[in-house]
Amino acid sequence: MVCLYVDDLLVTGESMNEIEGSKKKMKTEYDMTDLGRLSYFLGLEFTETTSEVFLHQKRYVSEVLKRFNMMNCNSTTVLMTANLKLTEHKEEKSVDASLYKQIMGSLRYICNSRPDISYRVGILSRYMSEPKQTHLLAAKHILRYLKGTINYSLMFTRMTNNIGSTLEVWCDSDWSGYQIDRRSTFGYFVKFAGAPISWCSKKQSVVTLSSCEAEYMASAETTCQCLWLEALLKDLKIECRIPIQLMVDNKSAINLSKNQVFHGRSKHIGTKFHFLKNLVNQGRIELLHCLTDVQIADIFTKALRFNRFEALRDMLNVKTF
Repeated sequence: MVCLYVDDLLVTGESMNEIEGSKKKMKTEYDMTDLGRLSYFLGLEFTETTSEVFLHQKRYVSEVLKRFNMMNCNSTTVLMTANLKLTEHKEEKSVDASLYKQIMGSLRYICNSRPDISYRVGILSRYMSEPKQTHLLAAKHILRYLKGTINYSLMFTRMTNNIGSTLEVWCDSDWSGYQIDRRSTFGYFVKFAGAPISWCSKKQSVVTLSSCEAEYMASAETTCQCLWLEALLKDLKIECRIPIQLMVDNKSAINLSKNQVFHGRSKHIGTKFHFLKNLVNQGRIELLHCLTDVQIADIFTKALRFNRFEALRDMLNVKTF
């Protein structure tokens, strides 16, 4: 299997002999340089031990801190104040929009290895059209947090066989959490064979009328991602066990996905979200209830107290290396 980005290639497979043979064949056709085992790729760094592989962006984070004159700033291990709600702050003076967009663009790329900052970066990205001083200070606070946690990375545990593994999925929504337009923020987190492979923190496209509706729509959006991941794993010749288990902490949303008992309250929900019921009836998706304490996706939907944030960050496999 070859992962190609412009002229950078990653080659992987089950047999080292076949990998070496493939590289030799490619070298006969193209002018190529073999850089050995994977250690750096598009700003992503990989550190290996006997039992784990750590994915991090320590070098890229350092470059970002230098670029925005934050290398000598006071570091912090606290990402945000609990229950902090940002608004447009129209009464404040505007800041340089170009600078703000550059910072946010860099932070969004760092989200590839640091899912713990996804929610905060997503919230601040909503103000790029007219950023204020409060928004810029909040963005710089994320840079201070990254400096204080620069040795954190995504941890992948080595496994000898992941055939038949299942997708572990958590999904959550913060009903009507965005004060400006009262749309909900939803998030999901996906693990495969114990490794984090996909996550998201995003504002929903419509205004929901209840927490049940917000959770139900979030589950439908997450299911779309699960189906895409299932197809991707199939292309990679990896079997994914069915049904895919989706962990939700709202029992009403689970009941709505199984039957029509709430039809009078749900008939206004867009048709595109109701395909979730068909998949549940077909046995491809199974919604399971989980306690809020173990709802990992909670970190993608709201500002949390430090102890709660730290516990969920650990569940994301974001650890020091």
